[in-house]
Amino acid sequence: MDSVENSIPHLIRDIEQLEEVKAQKELERSTLETQNKKLQYRLKFLKEAVAEESKKVSISTENDSLTNLHSILVNLFIKAIQKAYPSLDSVQPAISAGSKFADYQCNASMQICKLLKTKGENASPNAVAKKIVDCLEPCDVIDKVDVSGPGFINIWLSRDKLRNVLQYVQVNGLKPKKPAIRQRIVVDFSSPNVAKEMHVGHLRSTIIGDGICRLFEFIGHDVLRLNHIGDWGTQFGMLITHLQDKFPNYLTVSPPINDLQQFYKESKVLFDNDPEFKKRAYECVVKLQSMSPDHIKAWKLICDVSRTEFKKIYDRLNISLIERGESFYQTRMESLVKELTNKGLLEEDEGRKIMWGPGSSIPLTVVKSDGGFTYDTSDFAALKQRIEEEKADRVVYVTDSGQSTHFESLKNCAIRAGVLDPTRVRMDFVGFGVVLGEDKKKFKTRSGDTVRLVGLLDEGIKRARDKLIEKERDKVLTAEEMQLAETSVAYGCIKYADLCHNRNHEYVFSFDKMLEDKGNTAVYLLYALTRIRSIINNLGDNCKSENDPISLDHEKEWKLAKTLLRFPEVLDKISEDLCLHHLCEYLYEVATTFNEFYDNCYCIEKDGKTGEIIKVYTGRILLCKITADYMDTGLNILGITTVSRM
Repeated sequence: MDSVENSIPHLIRDIEQLEEVKAQKELERSTLETQNKKLQYRLKFLKEAVAEESKKVSISTENDSLTNLHSILVNLFIKAIQKAYPSLDSVQPAISAGSKFADYQCNASMQICKLLKTKGENASPNAVAKKIVDCLEPCDVIDKVDVSGPGFINIWLSRDKLRNVLQYVQVNGLKPKKPAIRQRIVVDFSSPNVAKEMHVGHLRSTIIGDGICRLFEFIGHDVLRLNHIGDWGTQFGMLITHLQDKFPNYLTVSPPINDLQQFYKESKVLFDNDPEFKKRAYECVVKLQSMSPDHIKAWKLICDVSRTEFKKIYDRLNISLIERGESFYQTRMESLVKELTNKGLLEEDEGRKIMWGPGSSIPLTVVKSDGGFTYDTSDFAALKQRIEEEKADRVVYVTDSGQSTHFESLKNCAIRAGVLDPTRVRMDFVGFGVVLGEDKKKFKTRSGDTVRLVGLLDEGIKRARDKLIEKERDKVLTAEEMQLAETSVAYGCIKYADLCHNRNHEYVFSFDKMLEDKGNTAVYLLYALTRIRSIINNLGDNCKSENDPISLDHEKEWKLAKTLLRFPEVLDKISEDLCLHHLCEYLYEVATTFNEFYDNCYCIEKDGKTGEIIKVYTGRILLCKITADYMDTGLNILGITTVSRM
């Protein structure tokens, strides 16, 4: 009996161990199932993408105004190379437009020769090129292909087929087809701070972010434009405490934005130098975060004043955003901290709670030593909310390049915590350089203050009006047309001067340069577009044969058509690298190529004595109309409003 009783504890322990093993196996099985589901999802996504890409080789260019010719050619040659040399790994052929020998040129032969040599095979680039050409599948956009020199593959496009694309644009407008996979894209941009005026430092994020949103919206994605404003935290404890001392009516009315900014500066000085004030400010923060009615009321009044001022700027620049400040994430930050703590991901560091991401050079400070949250916490909670609640497929952050390390750490920590699965959600950091004054130093006023954005816009309007008056446009435009023109020029120049530079670089802000009507400027493009529109409008009833074929026989007509048809290629490139200067360069090329065409190809013939129109080249006028459509669409993606007369 004793031996049986003695065996019971051992049996219980064995059962408990078996249960632990069973639980561990169940956890492993669940983890494997989750990983398997993720891999299956990724495989399905890739198969769909590959299937969609493969369709492009045999795609009908009719009924599609945004056919990417470059993509068609790349996929066509990838298949031909795989067929010609199946032993080689995937080769991405370099295909370029604008060759003086042909419409496009493929220069993959040398690369393939080097790869063959590593396998012990020798072949000349010319022989490789010919073998590739022999393996090309028929494609309706190609007229002919030949090999020249040391293996260059020259490609001529079919004028008849591409005329069909342009005819479709002429009838239906420049509309993209639905994307193969419609994505939910969250773009975080602008992000000013409450109780402060927007300044030139907010200019680039606001303009670049709006352009990226417009691009994705044009393509057909579901875009959420978020303004992650600074509306929470210690600074509001400081400000409300100071208002209690200096502005007795703070619970019924907030000071105007200029006074509010001055109060903020004063409160910061007191916070840094007066221990008693600092203590009261911290107590105020606690009351605010505890949702004390009076403190919440004061906070809302401050936010409303700032919100009104922000809206004035956004309305002038024709930019729409959905405000979602740091305060929105307060309860989500609390939940996030509990989750990270339960997962054992937080470390103690001199009273703080920090988290390291794999490969990060700095940790995220998730909880401060006083128990408060930080920008790191709110950004982490915001990313989690965007993925889990907004169901984002892609999250884009548009901010200055100095924030790159922070967002790299955020990304790495989110992956480690299981919040971000990079195989399902893409996270992009869109950094940019600072705006410089003409002295090549950070753009400041003469007194050394930061340039107010409202002041910058006012100055732009004044200079644009002066420029139009200098050109005597006020004598030919109505008062309403003059106002539209000066607004289009002023804001268009400010936006274009920013966007035409590679966003990764600094640029010098100069009203004189951006208002020039020659070179790659908004003024040049706006004048070019209004010139095209005036050509069409001046015809009146003289151009009715819209069913006539577009003329592509002349060398300059064909050059313009090929330039226009590169538009989808440019949009696809920007969708990947999020650099809008590619679109600016493209539009400038369209404008200069159109001028070449117009200088060499008569569109209208007039009687030398009476000035009456005696002949209209309808096929060329249709090409003018299509060019106007491409330019107007491109400028609208950049956020630049066009006008009929300037």
